[in-house]
This record gives sequence, structure tokens and C-alpha cells, in this order.
Amino acid sequence: MNNFEFYNPTKILFGKGQIGNLAHNIPAGSKVLITYGGGSAKRTGLLDSVKEKLQGYTVGEFGGIEPNPTYETLMQAVKMVREEHYDYLLAVGGGSVIDGTKFIAAAACYTKGDPWEIVAKRAKIEKAIPFAVILTLPATGSEMNDGAVITYKEKKTKLPFGSELVFPQFSILDPVYTYTLPPRQISNGVVDAFIHVMEQYMTYPAGGTLQDRFAESLLLTLIEEGPKALANPQDYDVRANLMLAATMALNGLIRIGVPQDWSTHMIGHEMTALYGLDHAKTLAIVLPSLLEVMQNEKKEKLLQYAQRIWHADEKLSEAEKIAFAINSTRAFFEKMQVRTYMKDYDLPKEAIGEIINNLKAHNMVALGESKKITPEVVQEILNRAYQK
Repeated sequence: MNNFEFYNPTKILFGKGQIGNLAHNIPAGSKVLITYGGGSAKRTGLLDSVKEKLQGYTVGEFGGIEPNPTYETLMQAVKMVREEHYDYLLAVGGGSVIDGTKFIAAAACYTKGDPWEIVAKRAKIEKAIPFAVILTLPATGSEMNDGAVITYKEKKTKLPFGSELVFPQFSILDPVYTYTLPPRQISNGVVDAFIHVMEQYMTYPAGGTLQDRFAESLLLTLIEEGPKALANPQDYDVRANLMLAATMALNGLIRIGVPQDWSTHMIGHEMTALYGLDHAKTLAIVLPSLLEVMQNEKKEKLLQYAQRIWHADEKLSEAEKIAFAINSTRAFFEKMQVRTYMKDYDLPKEAIGEIINNLKAHNMVALGESKKITPEVVQEILNRAYQK
């Protein structure tokens, strides 16, 4: 196992009715800006409930943060924060709203130049406005980590950034708030969380026995509970397990002391930036084909995954076990109603070259845990991912 440092200061308030503790955790006298997305927070009455709990605070709103939050929209919020002197942010929504709020928190305090430098140039974040989260869509784990992904729409660029200063101070996770999610968001959330785990698990053995078992427990939970959530969206226990699994998938715990990959995400980000495809859908397209192409480098972990997660028949050869594991992964995504080929989404063949060009432009030419995923390897991955 490799040396590591682990730090996660986010407080989690989990379960029914935890919104009742909202005001107890925000400093008295704060001027709070509530950030949210496309309007479901209003339609479900959650926004009104939040405002009711914040009586005694000065409260403002900023809505309209998109899936794959854009720099253009977020800078409107930054302007609002600066001009109206908000000193606390409250993100009400899923990963996109939370990621966007992280950028707002950092960008509002960044005075050395264009705040896009925080993302594109990894400019150091020296200060950020404190913020909290009320989670409505479990998927990204952003409610308990220090990372975010932002899209610059005009540039067709989608890039990550991170800082210890953008950990949420606390996050409220009430599974009841997920009952009204449409099937598409349930499906995307499960697939997104699953692939977050895979990016930290499916590398090479590093002596991280405990990390492997943590990761495998998350994968098994998602496989077992994901289809149940589609069948019965208001099963509290199912939604609770999925919500917690998505949070634990990317709060830093399973990555400590072990190698990580993240090439599926980097390729998927370019697909979203260019074509607007849902983040989880891009990951479901890339991962199975990537595992096929990189199976020799990932052989030991693929065999472990085949046995522990998919219970591959011991009579199979190693090559057959690996193929079985990859096919089972693809079948699970399809069972979750997420298609796994580029052609399923009417993406043109030319998209492959455009994705590769974007990766080169962002200097992502040596991806993966061993830096062996070059543009040529990405070409092979996407050729396999284009159609059956």
C-alpha cells in the first residue's frame, strides 16, 4: 500500500427530516445565497421548505445552474455574490449544482485574473466562500469531496478542478428528496457512482486489501439496489443505500493508498463538451471498451472483479473470465437503461477524431494509472465503443 494523507472535513446529516438541523449549522447572521438548478427544487416545494428553515437569515436565490454547469452561467452568480456581498452559499440539488457552487465559492474570491484560471490553469485557490449542500440527486459524491467539473460552453471545454477550500462544510442527505427523480436520473446516478468506484478500483494490485473490499461492497450494493430503485422509486431503504453508496464512492476513502485511473472520465468529459451527452452515458460508453483494450494491464484486477463481483465460473479460462466480467458490466448498464455504444446516441463517426483532438488540446495524452492511454489507444477504445 502506498503512503497517503486523508482529510475530509464535511459533516454529513443523513436521514429523514434532517433539514430541521439546517439553521443550526449555518453561522447566525450569514447572508445566504441558495443555488439550484432547473426548477425541480421549486416544483417539489423543497425551496420553500429551505427558506422556511432559514427565517432570521438574509436569503437570496440563484437558479438555472445546468447539468454540466457552465462557466457562463456561474459567472452570473459570481457577479451577484460580489455585488450583494453574500457570505454563505447553500447548494440545493445534485452534483452539477454542487460543482457549480464550488466554482462560485472560489471564483467570487479570486481577484488575480479571470476565474477560469482556477480550472484551466489550476491557479491556486487561496480563499473560498463557505457553503453547504442539500442533496437531491445522488451520483457524483460532490457533496463530500473537494472536486468539481466545469464546462466552458463557448470553448467546448469541460475540465476538473479541486481544492481543500471547496469541501462543503456540511451536507444534508435525506433519501426522501430522491423519490421524485425521473428514471433517467436514477439510471445515470447509479452508473455514475459505479464508474467512480471502478476508476479507483480497476487498476493493478497495490496491497490495498481493505480499499478493495470497500470498493467491492459499493459495487455490489449498486448492482443490487440500482434496479430496485427503477422498479420502486419510493422504497426508502433502497434510496438510502444508493444515496450513501454514491457519497462513499467519491469521498476519498476508497482511493487512499492505491492507484487511480480516471481515463474514462477524461474521455467522457470531452464527449459531453462536444455533444452535450449526459455525463453518465459517456462513461457507460467508454468503460467497457476501455477494459477490453486495457485488459492485459488490468488483468489481475479484472480477474478479481470477475470472481468477487460477477461470480465467474471457475471452469472458465482467464480470458473467458475477463470477457465475462466486461460483458456483465455492459449488461448491468443496459439493465439500468443506459446504452453503451456511441451509435446508440446518434454520435457521428467523426466524433472520435474530435474527442481525440480535444484531449490533445488539453494535454491529456498519457492517461490511466500507468499513463499508457495515449491518443492512439483512445482511438482503439472509441472505435470499439462506436457500435456493436
